[in-house]
Amino acid sequence: MKCKPNQTRTYDPEGFKKRAACLCFRSECEDEVLLVSSSRYPDRWIVPGGGMEPEEEPSGAAVREVYEEAGVKGKLGRLLGVFEQNQDRKHRTYVYVLTVTEILEDWEDSVSIGRKREWFKVEDAIKVLQCHKPVHAEYLEKLKQGGSPTNGNSVAPSVPGSDPYNVPDKLPDDQ
Repeated sequence: MKCKPNQTRTYDPEGFKKRAACLCFRSECEDEVLLVSSSRYPDRWIVPGGGMEPEEEPSGAAVREVYEEAGVKGKLGRLLGVFEQNQDRKHRTYVYVLTVTEILEDWEDSVSIGRKREWFKVEDAIKVLQCHKPVHAEYLEKLKQGGSPTNGNSVAPSVPGSDPYNVPDKLPDDQ
């Protein structure tokens, strides 16, 4: 299992551990998603994400986590939603969409713990995740319910700091 020195777990006022993650897509078509091997169970796939640091914004944590766990950089898109895992862990995870623009050959978790990454068609990723990470499968199910990125349903709350001019992707007349 991955253990980070000096990591401080952060919790919201209701006692949920604050986490952030990204669905990393190969293109803006959002038809292929990048999954990484679990640090605890290397033969299982997960959505890259992890705990937020104190004073860290969810969007910044999500970008940092995918850089550390998946070795990718990209264009941060919309907030897909905030997902809760209540039963045993009490996690509250902010999940964003990220379009990958750069793939590192070697990255932190590949070197330190041998983490792997692989592209999956969205339908295949849902099947792979449903058996051991059903909450991660829910992220992709919600993405599918929200529609494709080109049908006008993708306008989401703006991510603080992502666009210095705060120009929306679509103007109301474009719909």
